[in-house]
Amino acid sequence: MLGKDDDGRRFLSGTFGEINGLTSPPYPGAPAFLPTREHRRFTEFADAVRAHRYIGVCWGPPGVGKTLSARHYAGAPEWEQWQRDLGEDRGPGPIPERVLQARTALWTPTVNASPRQVDQALPRSCQQISYAIDYHRHGRVDPFVHPESRSSGLTELLIIDEADRLKTTGLEQVRDYYDRHTIGMILIGMPGIDKRLGRYPQLYSRVGFAHEYRQLTPEVVEAARDALLIGH
Repeated sequence: MLGKDDDGRRFLSGTFGEINGLTSPPYPGAPAFLPTREHRRFTEFADAVRAHRYIGVCWGPPGVGKTLSARHYAGAPEWEQWQRDLGEDRGPGPIPERVLQARTALWTPTVNASPRQVDQALPRSCQQISYAIDYHRHGRVDPFVHPESRSSGLTELLIIDEADRLKTTGLEQVRDYYDRHTIGMILIGMPGIDKRLGRYPQLYSRVGFAHEYRQLTPEVVEAARDALLIGH
């Protein structure tokens, strides 16, 4: 926090880099989500991975809606808004209903994610969701009193977007994390990620579901848009 007579002028000329909070700023004018047929297929796929606690692989060309579907399934927009409100000292409001229903953590590795960053990000992403569910249930977070939230125990699914970015060590860390938790996991990437994972037998042997996110036709997009307008 700035002092009483500090106008923060040093930030104009210094080399401070980004000051990151828990979440990025909200995207202005974000378009409404279109529940397309491909999204419904993704939802069925994610439900199966979550229910059976396998690893699932999802791939498709850029721009088809893989990330949007994953974010919508996990309730990421609502979760990020809840965290922004909390960061502004408004106090913890009710946990978003979609987050409680999905019990899903979403993580996107950086382009050059180091082994240390991966080791920190995986449990941090999942534990946040478990603690949120714990808070919803009990009005407080105390893993010593309510041990079901320990070790991300209340998180049922972890979605890793842009999984192509993970190098060999990162993929091995992902497999190790999966082995040490009772959790489903989805790796989302570009076409060919399924073949790449096939080169890692220990990881690939845990893959129980595969899903290709296909290119939408203009007719399908138009039908989804009409359905959204009718719903409003």
